[in-house]
Amino acid sequence: MKKIIVKIKRLYEDSELLLPSYQSEGSSGLDIRAYVKAPQRIEPGGIKLIPTGLAISIPQGYEAQIRPRSGLALKHGIGLANSPGTIDSDYRGEIGLIMVNWGSEPFFVKKGDRIAQMVISRVCQGEFIEVRDLDTTVRGNGGFGHTGIE
Repeated sequence: MKKIIVKIKRLYEDSELLLPSYQSEGSSGLDIRAYVKAPQRIEPGGIKLIPTGLAISIPQGYEAQIRPRSGLALKHGIGLANSPGTIDSDYRGEIGLIMVNWGSEPFFVKKGDRIAQMVISRVCQGEFIEVRDLDTTVRGNGGFGHTGIE
């Protein structure tokens, strides 16, 4: 598996501010944690920006994708409102996670909770060329549900 260097900065001097980490040898995503001073309550249907206390420098040609954790989704109905979120290679601000509670009970986020995953992915930029006609395919302009439900 190819590894790249991603610089990371703790924005606060606090021994409890943990860096993202892989939880197993085969993990694609690094668990990323909340950095809140007091527990944050997210009501059912609520959305809240949760800070991480971290900033990163991703090499050009890569991005960090922020994804929800499946256990939080299944057990509590917790997800990310903009999933996957993207951290571009030229962003240097604090990573914030836009959490949403689709569950039926309030959810509390505490300092150090593993609340999302960060996946480092290669990207490329498209160069668009305007044309009069596009090439044809069997699907054509068949959109949402065009193949049926069975």
